[in-house]
Amino acid sequence: MTAFGPAGSPAETVAASTPPGAGSGTGSADAPQATFGELFEQVVASTERAIHGKTDVIRSALTCLLAEGHLLIEDVPGVGKTTLAKALARSLQLGFGRIQFTPDLLPADVVGSTVWSSRDDSFEFHPGPVFTNLLLGDEINRASPKTQSALLEAMEEQQVTADGTTRQLPHPFMVIATQNPVEHHGTFPLPESQLDRFLMRLSVGYPSEAHEIALLTETDHAHSLDRVTPVVDADGVAALTRAAAGVHVAESIATYVVGLAAVTRSEPDVLLGVSPRACLGLLRAARVHAAAEGRNYVIADDVKHLAEPVLAHRLVLSGTAVARGADSGQFVRSLVDGTPVPD
Repeated sequence: MTAFGPAGSPAETVAASTPPGAGSGTGSADAPQATFGELFEQVVASTERAIHGKTDVIRSALTCLLAEGHLLIEDVPGVGKTTLAKALARSLQLGFGRIQFTPDLLPADVVGSTVWSSRDDSFEFHPGPVFTNLLLGDEINRASPKTQSALLEAMEEQQVTADGTTRQLPHPFMVIATQNPVEHHGTFPLPESQLDRFLMRLSVGYPSEAHEIALLTETDHAHSLDRVTPVVDADGVAALTRAAAGVHVAESIATYVVGLAAVTRSEPDVLLGVSPRACLGLLRAARVHAAAEGRNYVIADDVKHLAEPVLAHRLVLSGTAVARGADSGQFVRSLVDGTPVPD
């Protein structure tokens, strides 16, 4: 467990109870002191032992988790999407589950089902793989819309309803979903309502030449996850989340975020602008980013840094804009560059 000092002061020194075997910490009252930013960087460094050269991606994924959001990774096969999810779960000692989405997957295969128990002469609920801390939804766009929608309640309300009974999911809870942006045969595109529930969309990308050579020459690549050591546990993640939520957001920063959203809703090239949920998510992520930088207040650069991964996947551009070769990421970058930054 990680105990923090005064509420709203994530940059202050905190007591980090490191799990046994995860460094110099002992898990006792004599555990070394660490700030939010130091713990954040320790998790990033531990995760990077399994996936090299992707520090920015790991930082963004961790930011997404601590902002209580969900992550959509859109990239080609074989670049480390699954390894990233497993390594992050191991660094944080979180329960990990995986669902391989296929066209014949049913909602009950995700949330669970009620079956008759001859032993007790009663019906009992068998939880599905969604009952975990970090759920990897592999190739999510290969499942039918009916099965995809089984995750909507879980992602928004951290609960699922099966056979008329609502059950709470563990905390923390995060969905990391993957999809291939190139192959569309036999896929079902995610609807806007589900895309809006993903706080961020990221791309891992190919490794640099140096990192790919290092990958090829590793003697223990098959056991790369064994190099990942736990830094905090689920209670520590909850404490980090609470600390980040206490970071101050000035009214001028909130006005800046609303101004960005307003442009997306009035721009002729955009058919569907960002929602209030997107604005809330952007500020939650900005709070985490500020805390990781050692500040207990958000600045405009925090918002600008996260605008593209948080907003781009929520936009639907007009046919005219798409015909000109525009894409939503390019639109968000120009939006950030063209919107005045508050004092």
